[in-house]
Amino acid sequence: MSRRITTIAAAAAAAALIASLAGCASSPAADGGDSAPSGGETVRIGVVGKSDPQWPAFVEAAAAEGIEVELVDFGSYEQPNPALTEGELDLNQFQHIVYLAGYNVASGEDLTPIGSTGIYPLGLYSQKVDDVKDIKKGEKVAVPDDASNQARALLVLQSAGLIELTSGGTIFSDLADIDKDKSKVEVIALEAALIPNSLPDVAAAIINNDFVTQAGLKFEDAIAQDDPSDANALPYVNIFAARAEDKDDETYLKLVEIFQTDEAVQAGLLEASGNTIVPLQTPVADLEESLAKVEKDTEAQG
Repeated sequence: MSRRITTIAAAAAAAALIASLAGCASSPAADGGDSAPSGGETVRIGVVGKSDPQWPAFVEAAAAEGIEVELVDFGSYEQPNPALTEGELDLNQFQHIVYLAGYNVASGEDLTPIGSTGIYPLGLYSQKVDDVKDIKKGEKVAVPDDASNQARALLVLQSAGLIELTSGGTIFSDLADIDKDKSKVEVIALEAALIPNSLPDVAAAIINNDFVTQAGLKFEDAIAQDDPSDANALPYVNIFAARAEDKDDETYLKLVEIFQTDEAVQAGLLEASGNTIVPLQTPVADLEESLAKVEKDTEAQG
């Protein structure tokens, strides 16, 4: 699930990640298959945070390779997958595997990863305290209300000693798994896009990377976060997604390569994340295998 996506063993398989904002213009999507789009055709890519520095660099780098890219900006993570499914986009890049699995299972679609970008730690932020230990018993802590990020957020809180999960914590943990008698804080769920503005009303909050700067915070301000180097992190790798019939499209794969290897794009990616992202070039087969497993686990939960 982008500033955007998050020890990891986190987040549930869900559907929505956040909420609201821009829609997308509609125009015919590129044809699928193994061949590149015909000359002069624009590749439309849905993103969250079009102004982030990696994207202007990416468009320029793609143009240097003869590929015209149009970025379609969204303010809500709920929108790019349906837009891709409906052919309003050719690709999107905003989500991790867990989020994509949740969408596919909930919608019956088969969007698929065609390349990785990196993995973002998921952080706990506060405007009231500088250390987790200063959060008082009974105070409120906010987490995202979408399933894929909520479970991951709960694991961060558990690692920080603020809550205890009866299940020990899985990618399917939710508020019902919190052992209230053994937990220090009260956890409330809010729409992820609204959490930054709600930060003054709680002791602390898990804020998705996409919205950290909206709260007037820096990534290094996090008072707790998960570990993106954990072996269980693969489901939280951020990806380029395509319709299944387009997964071998040469132009789309070239765009992934440009994103992963262009120095200006990578510098912009690090800048946008406050140097928190760990860039990755994960084999697509590993991404597909992880997606299939998370989808299977998600269906079993349902």
